[in-house]
Amino acid sequence: MFRLFKNVVFLVWLVGALASLSMSLTWYSLQLTTGIARLTAEAAETALKHRKEIAKAVGRTKAKARLKRALVMVPVAGIAAGVYFEEQDYQDWKQQNPNRNRQDYACEVAALTAAVLDEFLQEIPDNLIHSEGPLTGQLPKCGTL
Repeated sequence: MFRLFKNVVFLVWLVGALASLSMSLTWYSLQLTTGIARLTAEAAETALKHRKEIAKAVGRTKAKARLKRALVMVPVAGIAAGVYFEEQDYQDWKQQNPNRNRQDYACEVAALTAAVLDEFLQEIPDNLIHSEGPLTGQLPKCGTL
């Protein structure tokens, strides 16, 4: 009889210990799962932010190149080349922004070009140029870019 009691107590203790271990491991796995989900969401948000920063940097680089092209254009052949390059830039932009139109493109180009000109004009000594303020503040309102 004592042996049976001893075995029952041991089995009850073993079942309790295994159930407790199972619940604690389940809780731990849920915590890890929520941590992984949070980190995944943060990584996706960071990747999206990084992509936007890269797109903005590429846009600024294109604006600088566009400004250089505009400055060195020669009559007729230069204008034709400038129109061709501008159309190529628009088509590239249109692929990245299919729901937007030429007016949106023109506003974005104007804003980027003004920002580049502001940077350029800030590098020129004050006694060589007189400015009414930054060009970006003088742009017409184009809507949300």
